Amino acid sequence: MKTVALDTLGCKLSFAETSTFARRFREGGYLQVPGSEKADIYVVNTCAVTEHAAKKGRNLIRKLHRLNPDARIVVTGCYAQLNPGAVAELEGVWAVVGSQYKPQLYEIATAAEPLDGRRIFVEPIAASTSYFPAYSSADRTRSFLKVQDGCDYHCAYCTVPLARGDSRNPSIETVVAQAREIAAEGVKEVVITGVNTGDFGKSTGESFFDLLKALNDVEGIERYRISSIEPNLLTNEIIDWISAGTKFVPHFHIPLQSGCDRILQQMGRRYTTAFFAEKIAYIRSRMDHVFLGIDVIVGFPGETDEDFQATYSFLERLNPAFIHIFPYSRRADTPAAVMKGQVQECVKTKRVEALEELCRRCHSAFYEANRGRRGTVLFESTDRNGMMSGYTSNYIRVERPYDETQAGRLVEVEI
Repeated sequence: MKTVALDTLGCKLSFAETSTFARRFREGGYLQVPGSEKADIYVVNTCAVTEHAAKKGRNLIRKLHRLNPDARIVVTGCYAQLNPGAVAELEGVWAVVGSQYKPQLYEIATAAEPLDGRRIFVEPIAASTSYFPAYSSADRTRSFLKVQDGCDYHCAYCTVPLARGDSRNPSIETVVAQAREIAAEGVKEVVITGVNTGDFGKSTGESFFDLLKALNDVEGIERYRISSIEPNLLTNEIIDWISAGTKFVPHFHIPLQSGCDRILQQMGRRYTTAFFAEKIAYIRSRMDHVFLGIDVIVGFPGETDEDFQATYSFLERLNPAFIHIFPYSRRADTPAAVMKGQVQECVKTKRVEALEELCRRCHSAFYEANRGRRGTVLFESTDRNGMMSGYTSNYIRVERPYDETQAGRLVEVEI
């Protein structure tokens, strides 16, 4: 039996796409094996959000070629889209598959000879209208459902619009049909994801809010999470609807990027710190014990010590449940790459460390505020040394002795 191994470097959106590739290979008679084992075909779904992520992709390709020099390595994802020539030159690479060719990845990977005599399947992406529907199915408890791709925002630091193209989406009908497929597999929780998830509707004239309401009616799915959403796209109308009692849980992942208005403007973000603070306050006024995860970039060009202190103080006042911290990474072909005032790496490191310490305090305080409350946990089916774990609706990880009767079920517990 022929074998395939698939590796994902990057976001949950890429994870959903890799899982969709895996289903196609299984349908074609391939046995999926771990990436640490020899395989006939390796599929590497790369990331390009930072230079570190790009380097990890190159290193992984080299490692897989050493593991099995006879294997075909097929590379896709954002780094492959942005640097197809460099990827194709790496030893062992059979084909480079860009964004618009993802639906044909299986055929490209399994062709007897290079398909159409080509090894690089990459076209300009910016104005693409093609869409690759995807959802993950490796986990019996939770599935990541792709509802949108691309981004029109073009923030100064970001390569994603260059790799993913303009904002586009399938119809609500298509997304709901996929959600029903997920429910038929016995999955209880769906995380809806995209590049700019809340921008859903650009291609079809529909709205993100209408999508949420349609998904809420899918039988069999008991919980939904919104993976990440821009603060300007998370409307009060949506917040009010979720808080009124739906399958959507009190868990929001919202990118801030800077707590300094001058830096936000330089980044090209579409809000002010005042707007962001008001949005957080409104969410908390409508939902108790809501989990708020916030993204922050430190060391953006021109960020002074005073600017960073403004970000630190702003986050301290917001007191989120978690802070996702990213040191700015200089990326080719972005406006920020040529800005004056590039911040030294050692300064970025110190700023990351300061925010990591703040994150630990915020996260601990959030857990303590929930101690003793009752919450509903979706336990995973994996037995890890006699223990099982799962998450409450507001994303608190709970562990207890393994009980097969509770695996894959929503169980009320005391936290």
